[in-house]
Amino acid sequence: MHPLSLANRIPQIFPAFRKPWGLPLLIFWAIAVVIDRLWLAIDRGVPDWDTADYLTGSLNYWWALQTPDWFSGEWWTNLWLLSSKIPPFIYLITVPFHNLFGLSSQVAFLPYIAWTGLLLFTVFDLGQHLSSPRVGLWAAALCTLFPGLVTFRFHYVLDYPLVAATSTILWSLTRWRNSQHHRGWWAILFWLSLGLGVFLKQSIALFLVVPILWTLGALLLSRQWGRFLQLGAAVVGSALIWGWWYRTNWLLVLTGSKRATITAAAEQGDPSLQTLEAWTYYFFHLPEPISWVLLLGSLGGLLLLGARRMMEPIFKVPKAPPLRPGTVRWLAIILLGSYFFSSLNPNKNPRYILPMLPILSLILAYGLMAWGWRIRWGVVTLTALVLAFQLRPISVFMPTVSRVYVGEPFPHQEVIASLIEEQPYLRTTLGVLPSTPSLNQHNLNYYGARANFQVYGRQVGIREQDVAADVRSLSWFVTQTGDPGSVPSAYEETVRRVEEGGDFELWRQWPLPQGETLNLYRRQVPPIRVTAQETGQSPQSLQLLEVTVPEQVAPGTAVPVTYEWEGAAETIRDGVLLVTWQGTDGEDFWIHDHAISQREWMNQPAPGESLCQNQPQRCRFRVSETLGMFPPATLTPGTYGLSVQLLHPKTGTIEAIESPPVQVTVDPNAAVVEAPELDLVTQLRQFAQVLPQGIDGFDEMFGEIARINQYDPVQDYLDVAIESLEARLQQQPQRADWAYTVALAWILNKRADRAIEAFERVVAVDSQNPYAYAYLAVVNLLDLHPWAAQAAIAQGQALPQDIPEWQFLDGVASLMGGNLWRAVRELPSGLEVMSAS
Repeated sequence: MHPLSLANRIPQIFPAFRKPWGLPLLIFWAIAVVIDRLWLAIDRGVPDWDTADYLTGSLNYWWALQTPDWFSGEWWTNLWLLSSKIPPFIYLITVPFHNLFGLSSQVAFLPYIAWTGLLLFTVFDLGQHLSSPRVGLWAAALCTLFPGLVTFRFHYVLDYPLVAATSTILWSLTRWRNSQHHRGWWAILFWLSLGLGVFLKQSIALFLVVPILWTLGALLLSRQWGRFLQLGAAVVGSALIWGWWYRTNWLLVLTGSKRATITAAAEQGDPSLQTLEAWTYYFFHLPEPISWVLLLGSLGGLLLLGARRMMEPIFKVPKAPPLRPGTVRWLAIILLGSYFFSSLNPNKNPRYILPMLPILSLILAYGLMAWGWRIRWGVVTLTALVLAFQLRPISVFMPTVSRVYVGEPFPHQEVIASLIEEQPYLRTTLGVLPSTPSLNQHNLNYYGARANFQVYGRQVGIREQDVAADVRSLSWFVTQTGDPGSVPSAYEETVRRVEEGGDFELWRQWPLPQGETLNLYRRQVPPIRVTAQETGQSPQSLQLLEVTVPEQVAPGTAVPVTYEWEGAAETIRDGVLLVTWQGTDGEDFWIHDHAISQREWMNQPAPGESLCQNQPQRCRFRVSETLGMFPPATLTPGTYGLSVQLLHPKTGTIEAIESPPVQVTVDPNAAVVEAPELDLVTQLRQFAQVLPQGIDGFDEMFGEIARINQYDPVQDYLDVAIESLEARLQQQPQRADWAYTVALAWILNKRADRAIEAFERVVAVDSQNPYAYAYLAVVNLLDLHPWAAQAAIAQGQALPQDIPEWQFLDGVASLMGGNLWRAVRELPSGLEVMSAS
């Protein structure tokens, strides 16, 4: 379309958006933007749990998009997996702003300028379309004053963008259903807004399902086939925008939604759906996001308009603004449908009904029209004054109240800088024990992400049985004096071991604005130590200088071992070690494969004063790593020697590394020696031993995996396990234990497609185990291949050994494959058998 032709059509599509109405709307938008930016400029607070978590998500996508590979399916899959529970649209639109203006939280809020503009425009145009420009303008003004919306304009979470997206979708749907001209244009706009809205957050469906289905049903009943197909195509076609991410993460979306609704409701004590309280909750909490002043003023106006004829003899009531035919019914459909599905959600919070506010603003604005200008402006002014009082600056950090904090700054960035200064070449996992709004694992993790992702904050000390392992596995901890916040039951024991156990020293302290003190503890003897030597030239190949290990070890127990390596930064960063302790008989052996420095080496060290930090390619590095290894209990007693190979994962090449002469004697009667925690790759191999035995040990296994995942925040140990064992399986392809470990690692990497290949190999090497076929069926179902799953189930059922999971798997595969009759027959029995077992 020619630009001039488009310019001529815009006034036809938006007849009310002209100077008399457009200028005030732009002023509302500008005032809201100025207030927001001023707030962010003077606020010295730190983000709380949710805000920090979402801000970190934006940085994750910014990092991934620095080196895009647009034509690689592998790259796209990994991109979608960066946010496996929340659609990443909010992160993706923040990335360009980070590229242009930096990584601060103020920059992350720049897209909110557009969200506010979109919300105000769609509400205004919807109001003028259904009633009059005056109603639309007042409705837009109310959207800048609702406390519920103002609050979330200062929180980088999904609530405010979700309101704007819902408003846009309902606006385009309403304009499409009422349009006589430009229908195709409105259909395209609805398709685009719906696709992006679902790509923003899945819960947007709660506010859209009823109006969309109602419209489709009305078109179907009136036999308007052309319009029915047009709207249906827009709904189905929206999957082209959001489908790729949901296709990758559908199972985690379902499980995450269960935790966010049913589990969260139970933990918070929300009313049961079988009670009246659950269905009236939002009715009684509606004043919170709207304000009593606006609600009472508008409802009074609506009552006045409804009783206009009765009141005329007493005083003159302004004439009600015009309404497009069917408007009341249409708005009622939207609101009642939204209220029903929001109430059906077991997890209750007033913030969850914020997407209803744009439609409510039209009704409230319509009610204000019943009053004269003095009362109307009085209601709005009083609302603004109350809001300003609530938002006044404070010197005490209170994140539950949306107030700008102007007190003393928090030391989070100083903590991160201190850690990086101490360990410039390594990534650090910081154990964060307190969990307050101002000091928690999420906001320390966020500031660590802003520092080149060199520090990760993680909460440990959650389960009583994990305290000892947590304290042994991390080298840095944060504690604080005073109230530690919402901490688990194991908190006190974890703090005691860190502060009084003798393995840690108090490294630094910072005062907190509330009067407490932040304490940073460091392990006195860190497991990984790095020293650098300037060479001025490209270093030689990797060398193993020394290995320290007890002379005698007992099989089936953890054993301490220290390796001293020297080499180039690139080799230390990327190389994988194939470490074999081989018996003199040539038969028995155990492996201790791992990455040098446990993959904690930074791709680019933090800049500093030394040449090696700024130009690591001109330096040679010595890395000492003290680890725990595990000689299996089945080893034959005797003498075992060391052999080492270096695997280059990028090329797949393997080179031998000369080892110093070191031997160890395996003796069942040897004294047990105190050892560090086993490295994560070794622990993963041990966890994988549960798989051939069935699902009975799954709860314990996944609980342990969740624990060690806290120690390696990016889960690099999974890649190391895959790379090392794939190399070994080429030499010994019949090792079922290694094959199971690779398959488990791909599942934990959330790569069902690669897990299918891994379990096909498991089936080949463990062909008489029915669980091997069951796992193959499961990963095929996860990757949406029900017929391949059905084939694996049939093969497994043909084995003599029966397992109770077959009926359930058969029912799920039948359901996903469209065989509803078989699904109805198998699923109930399968669920009953699974429950009984």
